[in-house]
Amino acid sequence: MTADTPKLPIAVAIPTKNEGLNIAEAVKSVLGHFEAVVVVDSHSTDDTVKVAEECGAEVVTYTWDGGHPRKKQWCLENVRTDLDWILLLDGDERLSPGLLAELRETFRNPDAPKPAAYDIPLGYWFSGKRLRHGYTIRKRSLTDRTRCHYPEVGDLDAPGIGEVEGHYQPVAASVGTLTHPIEHQDLDPVTAWFERHNRYSDWEAWLEHHPQVKEQVRQVKSRQGQLFHKAPFKPVVSFAYMYLYKRGFLDGRAGFDFALAMSFYRWQIALKSRENPQR
Repeated sequence: MTADTPKLPIAVAIPTKNEGLNIAEAVKSVLGHFEAVVVVDSHSTDDTVKVAEECGAEVVTYTWDGGHPRKKQWCLENVRTDLDWILLLDGDERLSPGLLAELRETFRNPDAPKPAAYDIPLGYWFSGKRLRHGYTIRKRSLTDRTRCHYPEVGDLDAPGIGEVEGHYQPVAASVGTLTHPIEHQDLDPVTAWFERHNRYSDWEAWLEHHPQVKEQVRQVKSRQGQLFHKAPFKPVVSFAYMYLYKRGFLDGRAGFDFALAMSFYRWQIALKSRENPQR
């Protein structure tokens, strides 16, 4: 990008907590391309804030009070509200060059009609390898904050999630699709993946015993998530879908390990739900 190339009229918000190993790559992938790059940090105890500031990002502190808005909705309401468009980027994600070029084309004419949000494919890395086949998901990461919001589902008391919205999408009246990916390349050891998904499975198991909240969540998941939400024998279905139907076997050992890890995650949810039906 040359010095006279206009910046994209989008605020990038990067919610973080202890992302010291990842935050530099996330910030570098967007800095200089967007009107604003803001790291929204939840009192990290590592060097996340120091690294983000050294890389040139603005850093603001977020403190959750136990209610709404949670962190992503708070970003929509508070981060550079002079810009309608906001891109939410996790601390272990970064934009691909192809996506940057696609965004420049999409926003070449800022006054042209646009949908309220864009779904963006996620390029997923596991155990150091980019998965090309077994994992296909789109995240509604780019939204016009004046036309989108995260739903207030009734899971504030659920374990495992806390300050950040669960695995559901922001609500948008109209949605477009971009073709180039956000790269999810977590540099933390694989133990961090299992620790996160152990917490996520607590939340999912809680939903099993709160059907009204579970239905709220299902309605605001992606189409793929809605279909899988009702699937029986989820551990087996999950492995068969990723490893066989989506040809995860073509990703070699990493494809097998990831399909098995996700199957184990689904098994955790079912086991925790059966173990404590009153949770």
